[in-house]
Amino acid sequence: MSGFAFDWVDAFTNDAFGGNGCAVVYDDGNLPVETCLKFTKETGLVECTFIGPSDVADMKVRYFFPTHEIPFAGHPTIASVHSALSRGLISGPNLTLETGAGIIAVEVSDDGWITMTQNAPIFGDEVPAEKVARCVGLTKEDIVGQPQIVSTGLPFVITVLRDHDALRRAQIDVAELREFQKTVRLDGAPVMEPYLVALGGATDAGATFGRLLLLPPSPAEDPFTGSATGCAAAYLWRHGMIEAPNYIAQQGHDMGRPGNARVELLGPRDAIAGVKVSGQGRIVMSGEMRP
Repeated sequence: MSGFAFDWVDAFTNDAFGGNGCAVVYDDGNLPVETCLKFTKETGLVECTFIGPSDVADMKVRYFFPTHEIPFAGHPTIASVHSALSRGLISGPNLTLETGAGIIAVEVSDDGWITMTQNAPIFGDEVPAEKVARCVGLTKEDIVGQPQIVSTGLPFVITVLRDHDALRRAQIDVAELREFQKTVRLDGAPVMEPYLVALGGATDAGATFGRLLLLPPSPAEDPFTGSATGCAAAYLWRHGMIEAPNYIAQQGHDMGRPGNARVELLGPRDAIAGVKVSGQGRIVMSGEMRP
């Protein structure tokens, strides 16, 4: 039986078993959605990508959770580009990806950093702090600023916490979060789980430190969330919570899967044109999918 080649890539790291894993499957656009969903669930990963040809970009990327297809995701973009580069299917320094969120521009540096330019942010409704707090086992006093829906391709409720202690105390309340997603929406569609972020990184005082707790059947926590990193950057810059438009974002350190991203905001605080999020990748496994 013929199959489809894949690479298992850890993104936002250059170390094996760090950052966030993604299986990148080369199906040439042939696999139906149901098979993509089953494969993603089988891997136990948060997301997988399926790569095919594109008439408008260097390649087309489809993004899948175990439960549904999504328009865009950050760490799978880094993983997909790193994999395709290693196979010689694309080349830098500049290329484009066709995604459900539009054409994403990508730059590749000589030292292996991959930079995606996420879309100009859409700022949606503000969400009451107490409503977000109930979903993650915290109090509204643990939250600074006003939580708000932000999307640079995938919508999150960006929630800034007062310190690392609050970040580490957060625990998902499944019932509250399911109810939350019934009412908190962007253009009528549900948003992702709240992205929690604290100023000051895990290992770098000038960085940020984030967490994303996930609903079943996804894994309990996402080791690194590249799309939410872009949304958080836009929120922090727009609301004056960071002084400079570039910094390091960190996530996954408390899970034993440390990840790091370089972040750069494009444009002034009141007219952000896009967000550059950069990361590295490391292939830890290659094989063949045989559905």
